[in-house]
Amino acid sequence: MSSAGDIVFLFDVDNTLLDNDAVQEELGQHLEREFGRAKRDRYWAIFEQLRSELGYADYLGALQRYRLENLDDPQILRVSHFLIDYPFPKQLFPGALAAVEHCGRIGPTVILSDGDVVFQPRKIQRSGIWDAVEGRVLIYLHKEKMLEAVARRYPARHYVMVDDKVRILAAMKQAWGSKLTTIFPRQGHYAVDKAEVAKYPAPDMTLETIGELAQRDLSSLEANF
Repeated sequence: MSSAGDIVFLFDVDNTLLDNDAVQEELGQHLEREFGRAKRDRYWAIFEQLRSELGYADYLGALQRYRLENLDDPQILRVSHFLIDYPFPKQLFPGALAAVEHCGRIGPTVILSDGDVVFQPRKIQRSGIWDAVEGRVLIYLHKEKMLEAVARRYPARHYVMVDDKVRILAAMKQAWGSKLTTIFPRQGHYAVDKAEVAKYPAPDMTLETIGELAQRDLSSLEANF
């Protein structure tokens, strides 16, 4: 547990700091090359079914389920290599780490992500994000339901959440109220879905890219304390 401070910055990962849509696109291309289009589509069907059950994306879990339908296919091992050894640094959004560093001059930066306990930490580590936040990484099943745990580990008078999903930002804002500033980088398929975004209150700050955050004057946040 950290000692209490004035402000803590919380960052999502997928489509906030890292272009996860591009990762999925390359995985789909790899699956089609290795197995063909029909089996690629079957993997994504299993992936979506598992996501509906768990509430988060589980790439390796979907691969395990896919394997149960293809017990004698050694090419599956090549897919696991693709995922585990994927060069995640190339998918960092421009200015993503600069944004983290910029916020870190004001208060601690913490990764607050959903995901599994193997692939998601691997992604965060290999991309360089883990080191950028000095190991302050939290990965939950439903992060918006774990705010008490977040506050225990990183107590602060105020929090800033940076996330591409307005649903998450709205849920956190409802729980923390004026104690939270929400920042919405308009990146990724969730962020550009106008119908989805319109369902929720507008975030406190909207950015076209995460890189813009590195250029923003954050003194207004500091002025609150």
